Amino acid sequence: MRHAPFFWWIRDLSAPDPISLFNGFGLINWEPPQFFMIGIFHLLFGFTFFLQTKLNPTPADPIQKTLFTWMPVFMIFIAASFPVGLVIYWAWNGLLSILQQIYIMKRQGTEIALFTNINKNSDKNE
Repeated sequence: MRHAPFFWWIRDLSAPDPISLFNGFGLINWEPPQFFMIGIFHLLFGFTFFLQTKLNPTPADPIQKTLFTWMPVFMIFIAASFPVGLVIYWAWNGLLSILQQIYIMKRQGTEIALFTNINKNSDKNE
């Protein structure tokens, strides 16, 4: 799949994403440093990573809680220089893992506290 076109703007799955949030998704003729090449799939990856952490119970240890809160943000920037094919894989894997975990939790009769965990953490930050 190297140098093979994928879809839309992605011409090579083995190369970093050519568009980013910091160049107006390709509208501005400026190439930011590789650390800031955060594209749509990077944001989707970070969002699915965030949702996966919120599906689990909040850790009692405040250090782990802080780590789980900020790790999706750090991973977005770390993945900025990775090949876009890998980031697409991580985003889809995250989405499918969330759906799988919700399905299993429903079948087992376990409460799905996704929105409760998100609201609980946002209320404490205010």
